[in-house]
Amino acid sequence: MAKHNELGKFGEELAVEFLQKNGYDILETNWTFQKAEVDIIAQKENVLAIVEVKTRSSIEFGLPQDFVKPTKIKLLVKAINEYIISNDLEVESRFDIIAITKEENDFIIEHIEDAFFYF
Repeated sequence: MAKHNELGKFGEELAVEFLQKNGYDILETNWTFQKAEVDIIAQKENVLAIVEVKTRSSIEFGLPQDFVKPTKIKLLVKAINEYIISNDLEVESRFDIIAITKEENDFIIEHIEDAFFYF
């Protein structure tokens, strides 16, 4: 596995652990629908959190959250609409980003709730 793939996988594991520590139930990881892959689908109370995880070894080229592009957002929205319908869920939903940045020998985790909106 390429180093950037290993870092991404490790970041997703950190994000799952972070969410669980903060009271979220993890419903799915790496859930796919058509061309979309949703990193984490989690629930806390009546809120379904669709979480995109971005992990970077440095911020030299920008913050991790800056790498969630409109094309990805469109795919996530389509996928989650399908997930909610097919699972017959009655929940609020929101799109979050967990941005993880390596600083020296540590990883800094930032949970951005309602990171983007959709219509």
